[in-house]
Amino acid sequence: MTSDQSIWTSLPVPAFIIDAEDRISDVNSSGEGFLNASRKAVMGHPVWDQIAVDAPLEEAFLRARRQGTPLFVNDVDIGSGNRAPLQCALQIAPLVGHPGSMIMIISPRELAGRMTRGNTVKSAAQSAIGMAEMLAHEIKNPLAGITGAAQLLSMNISQQDLELTDLIVAESRRIVKLLEQVEQFGNLSQPDFKPVNIHDVLDRARRSALLGFGAHMTIIEDYDPSLPLAYGDPDQFLQVVLNLLKNASEAADGSGTIRLRTYFEHSFRLRRSDGSGHSLPLQIEIIDDGPGLPENIRSDIFDPFVSGRENGTGLGLALVSKIISDHDGWISAESVPGRTVFRLSLRRAPQDAYEKESI
Repeated sequence: MTSDQSIWTSLPVPAFIIDAEDRISDVNSSGEGFLNASRKAVMGHPVWDQIAVDAPLEEAFLRARRQGTPLFVNDVDIGSGNRAPLQCALQIAPLVGHPGSMIMIISPRELAGRMTRGNTVKSAAQSAIGMAEMLAHEIKNPLAGITGAAQLLSMNISQQDLELTDLIVAESRRIVKLLEQVEQFGNLSQPDFKPVNIHDVLDRARRSALLGFGAHMTIIEDYDPSLPLAYGDPDQFLQVVLNLLKNASEAADGSGTIRLRTYFEHSFRLRRSDGSGHSLPLQIEIIDDGPGLPENIRSDIFDPFVSGRENGTGLGLALVSKIISDHDGWISAESVPGRTVFRLSLRRAPQDAYEKESI
């Protein structure tokens, strides 16, 4: 057995080699155990017939192959015809030296009930947010007292000591702001579903960004004018786009370009591990030319309190993920230095929703 074969066989997680035709060309021992099927039984079969992923993964997989970039999907249900789905992290990357082939690694997670990107299930992260929300309420009152006491002290002290009281006030206010963000995450209301012109939402977000945090950025519109109406809460959609624009703007070093792209993709579906699913044909991409997501957090960016910025709260993308999940949509991210893409896949407004709006 060669060294490479020994490493392949010894990998403790399911791993698959997928050829240019999306067929399984190899699987390691852990992969056989995951599928509950032998290597011989699955070799040459289409990978998506053997592995059921609770996410519209096929198109993102094709883009990763075309662009030669890795793809990370965190907290997604993955199963097969021979076993119930497990929550997993999924990593896919081009196989060096084999054009068109990809390696896929599945890392099952033991934490039951974590939040998937396509389902609004109660998660361990949400429980942590609930506890943080309760603590936030309790901490804000004594913080207000500390701030008030520091302001009173500042009226009768020297200039040198004044710097210390100013620091107390500034830091107390920063903590209050963080606590308010935690409360906002926990108190997010259910969407008010209605037909939404997504281009109106994008335009509002673009104008707001250029007047504030994104004043140093160039924002390009690349819209499909024939895009039908989305179905969801326009205010929550606006919050999602603003958060993504803000992240892209803050990541830029002085200046940069953000492209807002929309298009319609008939075949894009959220496929669940039980075989059910629904269509998500409306695609919105926020593309920036910044440094890219830090590699050490790339697979966890939608989890609460995960941030790549110093003093970042790590709640912005978690909030974005929760909103899209509440809309039965899908969000994914692809990132390499110089190109980061956040893609939102949304439902089309049903005909009866148009009729209700016209009454």
